[in-house]
Amino acid sequence: MSHDYEEATLSVFADLVDQGLVFRDLKPVHWSIANRTALADAELEYQDREDPSIYVHFDALDPAAAGRAFGAEVDAVSFMIWTTTPWTLPANLLIAVHQDFEYSLLRLQGRVTVIASELVDTVAAVEDAPVEVLGRARGADLVGLEYAHAFIERTGRIVEADYVTLEDGTGLVHTAPGHGQDDYLTGLGEGVEPYCPVREDGTYDETVPEWLRGVDVFAANEIVIQRLRDSGHMYHDHMFSHSYPHDWRSKTPTIFRCTEQWFVGVDRPTKREQRSLRELAQEVTATDVRFVPDWGRNRMRGMLESRPDWCISRQRSWGLPIPAFRDASGTVLLTPASVRAIASVFGREGSDAWFQTPAADLLA
Repeated sequence: MSHDYEEATLSVFADLVDQGLVFRDLKPVHWSIANRTALADAELEYQDREDPSIYVHFDALDPAAAGRAFGAEVDAVSFMIWTTTPWTLPANLLIAVHQDFEYSLLRLQGRVTVIASELVDTVAAVEDAPVEVLGRARGADLVGLEYAHAFIERTGRIVEADYVTLEDGTGLVHTAPGHGQDDYLTGLGEGVEPYCPVREDGTYDETVPEWLRGVDVFAANEIVIQRLRDSGHMYHDHMFSHSYPHDWRSKTPTIFRCTEQWFVGVDRPTKREQRSLRELAQEVTATDVRFVPDWGRNRMRGMLESRPDWCISRQRSWGLPIPAFRDASGTVLLTPASVRAIASVFGREGSDAWFQTPAADLLA
């Protein structure tokens, strides 16, 4: 709460702005429903939680084309996905496969469906179902095929993504660019805008089917599951326990939600060094920092290698504000000079001036 400290904090922020590292973007972030605010990775606590694990059929729009990829003639084909977040299915826009994996076309419980070959036995075992393999193909052969959403009048397509693995699931990844970082980047690469039908209070907006509007996302899990059972698109579902991110203040589960936020880019080159924060931090931890015990160095380097852009905005009235302004046309003003001007005000009057002083006076 020290005025000097608040001024110093904004002065550092002004340096980040000056180096071209601060930007505003529409991206999926960890979101606390209880506190209605974005969260950084450091504000997450992981606790065990029970969630549904479901295997779902998405029907191919052109079964003949899908069959040809496998060298087979079929009247109907589905692409089977696996997810532990049924509530994100309304935002499904794509299904991702790995171009180098082998996929099998098989008859399973009366349906002809597609699963990664290495996972066929595992997926069949959850229902103790007999399997008849009708053909095999590489993931690259499936890219571009289209499918119908399981319960929304919308079509999607099969795309390629390197993060698809054979560790669990079906080898076909449900992709909702508005609800996950990998999904978002895949959508970006495919020219697909992120779609997030979830409001800040954790309920669905008016863009979803009527039976989901206004429903809380976690309550929606069972509703979506029952809908899939009734329509015949559900292959299997069960509950399982796993580690899940929670808000460190409310101790409630968080969600990934696409909203417009402020970020510090970790891979953007600074104007001064022409190198990214990630590169600079990795160099310092390799040479300039002594770790006790020494294995802490590798742990820190692992964190630096994998961390995403830093989401710095919070939808709350405590803490230091991001001193951004909008003019009459809605254009955002955030420059090193404007931030340093506000830092100077905070040094004299404290950060409450942000809420008590008109914008024109703050910038004077």
